[in-house]
Amino acid sequence: MTETSDADESRKALNRRIVSLAIPALGSLAVEPVYVLVDTAIVGRLGTEQLAGLAIAATVLSFVFAGANFLTYGTTERVARRLGAGDTTGAGNVGVQALWLGVLCGVPLAVVLAVFAEPVARLLGAGDDVLEHATTYLSWSAIGVPFFLVTLAAQGVFRGESDYITPLWILLGANVANLVIELVLVFGLDMGVAGSALSTVIAQVSAALVFLWILRPRMRAAAVRRPSRSGMAPLMSAGKHLLLRVGSMLAVFAGATTIAARIDDETLAAHQIVNSMFIFLALVLDAFAVPAHTLVAEEEGRGDLAGARFVARRSVTLSMIVGVGLGVLIAALSPLIPRVFSDDADVTSTATVGLLWLAVMMIPGAVAFAHDGILIGAGDYRFLGLAALGYLVAVTPIAVFTLLTPSLGISGIWGGLLVWMILRAVVNDRRTRHVLASPA
Repeated sequence: MTETSDADESRKALNRRIVSLAIPALGSLAVEPVYVLVDTAIVGRLGTEQLAGLAIAATVLSFVFAGANFLTYGTTERVARRLGAGDTTGAGNVGVQALWLGVLCGVPLAVVLAVFAEPVARLLGAGDDVLEHATTYLSWSAIGVPFFLVTLAAQGVFRGESDYITPLWILLGANVANLVIELVLVFGLDMGVAGSALSTVIAQVSAALVFLWILRPRMRAAAVRRPSRSGMAPLMSAGKHLLLRVGSMLAVFAGATTIAARIDDETLAAHQIVNSMFIFLALVLDAFAVPAHTLVAEEEGRGDLAGARFVARRSVTLSMIVGVGLGVLIAALSPLIPRVFSDDADVTSTATVGLLWLAVMMIPGAVAFAHDGILIGAGDYRFLGLAALGYLVAVTPIAVFTLLTPSLGISGIWGGLLVWMILRAVVNDRRTRHVLASPA
């Protein structure tokens, strides 16, 4: 009787922790894409060509930043697992090496992005009128890349420690600063697209410096403070699979942007509006996936597989409730949302259609994202990478058909993305059941 009571209390405590972590996670995740939403809203007021240029630039930057998300995901899982096992020194070492890896990856990426901004934008379909704006935004944005990667690693440290509040306040402050500075640079100083990019860079640099300042005690307490190849190796190994995952996922969205660019500028601009909303809503859904990174890793670190399964079930249930609510809300607001970003009637009407597809996507998306978080917490990186590649291959025929049939327009693009999301939801669900199954 006592054992049953203890088990019930343990599950209630886990349930409270999921919810208590999800609330600040929702805030920090919702804040992250506000950079893009603010830039989209402000640049959209400059003109359709500027907004289309931002669409190209945002796609390139999403490759860079999302590709580096292993710094957050891998660090969260490794720090939480060590803390669950009572190894605080090991957790500190993981954090320090993650920060070093962010710097070592970020600097060369910034150089490459600055040098190849124009050819990359042209490769993604930017025409002459759009190319200048895309290149300008990318060139300025390159400066912020190393700093943004440091913030990704730092967030992983905090999340691994179950501290979701500190990153929330830092990111919120950075986004408020970005909004104020961008309004001054774009409209006050008439810097246009360059001002939009520069304001984001200033916010990214400031956030990185604040993160590093707060993490100083952890860095001093670590046993290994200098860059260590052996210390970085596990994170780089996880990063290899997570990079395949993110690369495959971003290839899907890069393909969607490329198709939109080859239809017409209005479709491309509308796609940017819908895509910006998707980024925002996807990270809102991740509010229950991200705590799963921490809690599943903790439970497995202390050897409690039943606790990990409980976290998984609860995370999926809560995510689905939020997903359905978001879908209904987006469908109801689909005629109004595009007007926030553009005054072009063709752009807004096309974006409305895309938003209806997005509303439907929220339901399978809720399932897919929750299971992503669970599998990351379980350290199942290899599967996540290979599965993402498989999803990309599966939807490629749909992309080709849409490209050859431009009359499908934005419905062809986002209908294909809906199929992609359903595949992720079904396959990830089956994998979670296998990974967290009771030992034979």
